[in-house]
Formats: sequence, C-alpha cells, structure tokens
Amino acid sequence: MKKYLVLIAITGILAACGGGGGSKPASDSSATASTSGGGDLSSNPDYIKGLDLISRNDCLTCHDIATKKIGPAYQDVANKYAGVDTAVDYLAKKIVSGGTGVWGAIPMTPHPALALDSAKALVKYVLLLKTK
Repeated sequence: MKKYLVLIAITGILAACGGGGGSKPASDSSATASTSGGGDLSSNPDYIKGLDLISRNDCLTCHDIATKKIGPAYQDVANKYAGVDTAVDYLAKKIVSGGTGVWGAIPMTPHPALALDSAKALVKYVLLLKTK
C-alpha cells in the first residue's frame, strides 16, 4: 500500500510541476508506470527503489520523466544509454561527482553525499524509462 501512495504522490508532484506547455499528449504520463513495450513497472524492485530515492532527493528540480528541464528528460537519458553495459556505473559516478558537456553546457550538480549504491539504483530506475 505504501508504494502506491508514494507512486500517487510522485505522479501528483510531476503533474503539478509539469508546466502549462500542453504540447505533450496525456499518454506521456503513463511512462511513470510502464515501459514502451507496455510492461507494468510498478512491481519492479529497481523501479520502486529508484522512485523512492527520487522522491527523497532533489532530482526532480532539474529532471523530468519526459520533458527536458534544466537537465535532460529521464526518457532521453534512458534512450541514449539503452544497451550500454557500462551505463549504470558511468551514470552513477556522474550523479555523485557531477559533470558537464554530455547534454550541453549546463553542468550536472554533484551529489557527494549520495552513496554510490543509491546512485546506481537511481540509474537503474532511469534506464527502465526508455521509450525506443
């Protein structure tokens, strides 16, 4: 029951912070709970853990699931790194250490207080959101 409440809370926050662009179809919000193949992610342990970590950190300040904000959309990151064997380690280190240049001139803020294992869990969650 708790995981459903967390999922509902995150979905509400994303909807409230989504802005008034209106150019995205409403079906984009379904990416929070399913993959491009239609598989349900709500029972996936990587999805549940990543969603919990995102809700407890500042990730949504700069990132969104489907829309570029300050940083790239999670779906764009997932699509770029889909099938890359070293993606989890590489991206987890980027989360902890920060960096610049991959997605433009705006730097990724370092998160040195975040444990590397937690950063890896965040990356696994993001990689589940690929759309292609």
